[in-house]
This record gives sequence, C-alpha cells and structure tokens, in this order.
Amino acid sequence: MAAKTFPKQAKPTCSMFSMAASSAGPSNSNLVQHFINMGFHERLVTKAIIESGESNTDMILETILTYSVLEDSQQVDQNTCHGSSNQQQCVHDDELSSDYDDSLDDSEIDDFVCLPNGMSQSPNIVTICKFHFYAFAEIVKISGIDIYLVQENGNSLPDNENVLLSLASMGYAVEEVSEAMERCGPDASVVDLIEFITAAQMAKTEAVFFEEEKPKIFVNMELKRKQNQEALERNKKKGPLAEQDDVIRLPNPMIGFGVPSICSVVAYRTLPEAAIGPPFFYYENVALATKGDWETISRFLYEITPEFVDSKYFCAAARKRGYVHNLPINNRFPLLPLPPRTIHEAFPLTKKWWPEWDKRTKFNCLKTTYGSPKLTEMVRKAVEKCGDNPPDHVKKYVLEECRRWNLVWVGKNKVATLEPDEVEMILGFPRNHTRGGGLSRTDRFKSLGNSFQVDTVAYHLSVLKNIYPDGMNVLSLFSGIGGAEVALHKLRIPLKNVVSVELSEANRDIMKSWWQQTDQKGNLVHLADVQKLDPHKLDKLIKSVGGFDLIIGGSPCNNMAGSNRVNRDGLEGEQSSLFYDYFRILETVKIIMNRRN
Repeated sequence: MAAKTFPKQAKPTCSMFSMAASSAGPSNSNLVQHFINMGFHERLVTKAIIESGESNTDMILETILTYSVLEDSQQVDQNTCHGSSNQQQCVHDDELSSDYDDSLDDSEIDDFVCLPNGMSQSPNIVTICKFHFYAFAEIVKISGIDIYLVQENGNSLPDNENVLLSLASMGYAVEEVSEAMERCGPDASVVDLIEFITAAQMAKTEAVFFEEEKPKIFVNMELKRKQNQEALERNKKKGPLAEQDDVIRLPNPMIGFGVPSICSVVAYRTLPEAAIGPPFFYYENVALATKGDWETISRFLYEITPEFVDSKYFCAAARKRGYVHNLPINNRFPLLPLPPRTIHEAFPLTKKWWPEWDKRTKFNCLKTTYGSPKLTEMVRKAVEKCGDNPPDHVKKYVLEECRRWNLVWVGKNKVATLEPDEVEMILGFPRNHTRGGGLSRTDRFKSLGNSFQVDTVAYHLSVLKNIYPDGMNVLSLFSGIGGAEVALHKLRIPLKNVVSVELSEANRDIMKSWWQQTDQKGNLVHLADVQKLDPHKLDKLIKSVGGFDLIIGGSPCNNMAGSNRVNRDGLEGEQSSLFYDYFRILETVKIIMNRRN
C-alpha cells in the first residue's frame, strides 16, 4: 500500500491551530478551549470533563485519550467494513503481524508526520501523541501502538538518512536515533529502532512506576532537519555494529543439560583440567548478553561453554539465564514439592476473571519495575467500554500491556500488578523473605528482580548433596538476597560457613534475617565490596574456614541486559565489569587452596 502524499503546496508546518469553541459544555469554557486547541473534538472534551471533573487536567487528558482510542478505532472498523465517505483507507489488525507491518519499505519514506485520529486533517498541524498515533496512510504496529505514517513528498534519500529523518519527525531525539542506529546496525528496520529507543528511555529513568507520556508538540521542523544532518555526519564516522556485539544464538528449547520435565540430551561433558574442582564454581548472567560478552566470560572461565536455561521450565515465569560452572551434570533432582508451573496453578483465583482471549500461561521475565495504578485503570476502561468481547485492536492493546508488566486479572475487567510476596513465591523464596526491615515496596521489587530463580539454581546444585553430606563452606559473591543460600538450604545441604559479599545494605539485612529465621547452625560472614577482597583477606578467610567448597554468584547485568539500550557497554560497563573480580577471586582462591594442599 503506497503512502498517501501531501501536495507540495501544502507542506506541513508546525504551528498550533485553533478551533472555534462551542458555547455548550462545562462551566469552565477556558478549560474546554484549552483541550480543543490541542486538537481534540469538543464532544470528547466535554464528556471527559463531566466524568473527571474540572480540577484535574491530567485525568481529563487521560480520559480524552482513552475515548479517542476506543471511538476512533471503532470508526476505523466501520469505515473498513462499510466504506468511508472520505475514502480513507484502513487496515484490519489481522492483516498485520502482532508487532508491526513489515511491508513498509523504509527506502521509500522521506519525512513523516503523525496526527491523532479525529483531529483536523489540515496539513498545517503536526501533533504527536505517544499514546496512540493516527493519520492518513501506512500503519505500523509497535508494542500495541498504532503508528500511521504520512509521506510528505516523493523525494528519496539514502536509507540511513531516510530512517533518521522519519524517526526524528516522529519526535525522537536525534541523539537517541543515532545511538539506536549505531547499536542495531545499518540493516535495522524502523520498528527495531523504535523498540530500541523505547527500551533505552525506560532504562534511563530510575522511576519505578510506569507513567504514560503526555502528548508532545514539536514546533520547529527546520531545526529538526538541521539536527538530522548533523547526526547523519556523525553516523557516517561510526561505522557498522561490531561483530562481537551480535546477540548470541540461544538454544530452543533452552533447557541446558536437561530440566525435570524434559529428559537430558547430554549425559556427560569433558572439562578442561584447569577447571576441575574442588572448589566448584557457578557463575550466572543474562542469556541475552552479546555473543562477544559470553565468549569473553567463557574464555576467562576455562573455556567452559555456558549452560543456557529458561526458568519457565521450573516456575510460572520466564527467566533466560546462562550458567558457567564445573559442577557434575548427572543425577540432578528438583526441589519437592514442585512449584506451580503456570499462572493459573500459581494463582487459581484468577481463573474466574481470566478472559478466554488472554492465552498467557507464563509470565514474562519478572523485572525490577512494575506497572502503575494509572496503567491498570486505563486497561480497565479500555475493556469495560467494549463489553464481554472487545474488538481485536483493544485485545491487542490490553495483551501487550499485560505481557509487558505481567498483569493478572483480579476482577471483571480488572487487572493488577503482582505483589512482592507473589513474586517471592514465583522465584522460589519463602514468604515475606524481603518484607520488613524498612524496605519499601520499590526496594523489594528491585531486590527480587535481580535475584536467582531458586528452583532453577537448586536443580543445578543438587549434585552437591551427595558430595557434601556433612555441609559446605560457601563463598557467595554478589549474593543479593541469598538465592544461592536459600537453594542449598532447601536441598538440605548444611551451610557450615558462608562468606557473603554484597554491596547493598538492604540485601545484607534480608540475608541476615533469613539466616536467623531458619536457625542456621553455621557461621555467616558479611562483606560489602568484592573489589576489596584481595589475596591477603582471602588467605585469612580460607585459613579460618579451612577452604571453600563452592564459589557462586552472578555479577551485575546492568550493562549487558538486552533491555538496557543506553549503557549496554557489556563487560566494559561500570557495573558488569565486576565479572573480572569474580574471576580474579575464583583464581586466587584456587591458587591459595592448591598451595595449602
């Protein structure tokens, strides 16, 4: 479908326009006029003010946007099925993929503007609303958002300039687009770049609550063009994405050397002589780190190939991780009783309210962030307006938000975010493990989001039960809230001595509280900083405990995670470079213990 082109003489400008206000409506005519001047229809403005009151402009704007989405989408369906008087062409959702329409040819796009549906079709306005985009021609589906792209003229540009100009005219900062093009490579599609930028924007902020952005109005197209040209010149000097930054090819299914529900496909493996324990070691990080990062990790850890496992085979949530270790792989066994493996097993009371069109059985990876009440209210309104069987476009919007924020259905048309104690259960921690001690709800989510999935780790560590029936000495690096210690305890492996190294005081307090509550008989030593754990301190620790049987931990993934599109510097990043301290400490312990033996 060819993009509709503006006439040359009607080239868009970025000035705001005014519409005559009707005399009918709420008492505050200035408030009505304010939203009319933003381009919304007076009927929707009046309706929203009556429902939301005149005191909260943010709530009025949110209500107007919600009405616009539902009403305009229904109008699109009607125009498609029965014909439209203005001959505007519409596209059914089922003609598109779930993410985007890949029929769009980036090389044919010049400049684009986006108009919320229902606003003036005059080419003299450019208004961009992140919540929902509408205009006259091509449509792209990205994360549940409809983006209609309108071609300004037929002139062609080189592909990279074309894409940059297109994204800039959508309102993305030139620096963000440049970063995305550098990271994603020259062949990345518009959709890939937008997903990259959106993830980067989420990674930049430390705010935990999800906030829908207010409509943004961009008012200087000539300045945008100048910035585009400057960014293009910088891009030409940077070159393509380095080969070592490619994403590693992950196995499918991601079961490593086997999981309880699927028979092992590998019966044995050969380890390099330098890697053979004791001490045993176990290192974890995100599976979606780059190929180059995993090759570096493997090279430093004695050329051992990572074991990639998705925790969805152990619990009700996906958690794709890579594990490098020298543990035996035979005679593994799972923790009993087996934890819930599906959402409905974990939360049976949700079945009553779960719509048949929501086919989720697993949560996505549990994050350090969670959805806001504002988001769940918007979802409720979107579903409630449509009755028991919402149209496809509403279903897609709702499902995108449910998947992104792991929402559950808790009432008729009502969704909610998971609570911290529910996340604890899914990740295999005891109830109230992170509760109390001055920790806020935000702190609890952050600590849990950075932790091990206990059942997965316990399955791998289960081989140690017969090797150390009388207990173990453990050096736990980046120990967080004690996922490794909880796993060993659930396996009924006595913890004789645990040296836990964790920077977060809150996490250290959680670990200390668990140690006391479970009446551990061994000794717990807390240290704060792995970088200060030098050979002298290690020698003293080894002398005091008699050596370590297991060195376990996962260095920070901040600079390696696929969701971090801003500071994804891999193992050279400020936090993730602490991997080298894991290796340094492991190698030092091996040298000291060999010398003592």
